[in-house]
Amino acid sequence: MKVTLKVWRQKNATSAGEFKTYSSPELNENMSFLEMLDVINEDLAIKGEEPIAFDHDCREGICGTCSLVIDGKPHGPHKGVATCQTYMRSFKNGDEIVIEPWRAKAFPIIKDLVCDRKAFDRIQHAGGFISVRTGAAPDANSIPVPKEDADLAMDAAQCIGCGACVAACKNASAMLFVAAKVSHLGLMPQGQPERYKRVKAMVDQMDAEGFGSCTITGSCEAVCPKEISLDFIARMNRDYAVALFKGEPKKTAGGGAG
Repeated sequence: MKVTLKVWRQKNATSAGEFKTYSSPELNENMSFLEMLDVINEDLAIKGEEPIAFDHDCREGICGTCSLVIDGKPHGPHKGVATCQTYMRSFKNGDEIVIEPWRAKAFPIIKDLVCDRKAFDRIQHAGGFISVRTGAAPDANSIPVPKEDADLAMDAAQCIGCGACVAACKNASAMLFVAAKVSHLGLMPQGQPERYKRVKAMVDQMDAEGFGSCTITGSCEAVCPKEISLDFIARMNRDYAVALFKGEPKKTAGGGAG
């Protein structure tokens, strides 16, 4: 099969970008989307042209590095998979495929399809560590945890921090990501001492990074490769309200937790 690609090319964060069109050589329909880009880049290199810059790492759907908007949808046409798990058999011979980076003020473009997502790292750093000594595995297993809470914590912990939720949101909100990171610790006994301090710090940092407000359209949940539920946003909002009630005033004037 062969396809035509319209790819966003941008030299750096300060230069203007534009779409450029490339025709692929013959492709195997069973290759992944990233393997297809490898083939395109090999072809460009042979022609003496600049290869397309894009992020990738594990290529197994667990690291969140593969951040591409494909035909207007973060990670591509399928639900519950990352870009690296999208295969060329998802498209038809002769298709035109539009490829863009995540587009958000808090995710500045570095080059082509690569954007800077260190804002997510700073949000997690703001949350800090748990202070409870959990010991070895047998010690942790001796602490009773309701199965419902354990299951919810594992669901939240599946978040791979890719940023698809931000890319899909009309306001570039990071609420789903922050809610998942807040909830997977807040549901566990070991996370209770810093529970409200953590949610306050992480939401404040999210606002400081320039992410937008959440209007609960559900676009974030729809494109999340791990299908993180919107319910975690409601849970985080409740914890944030408690944090404010406890007397920790909000430091920034951004989107807040709503």
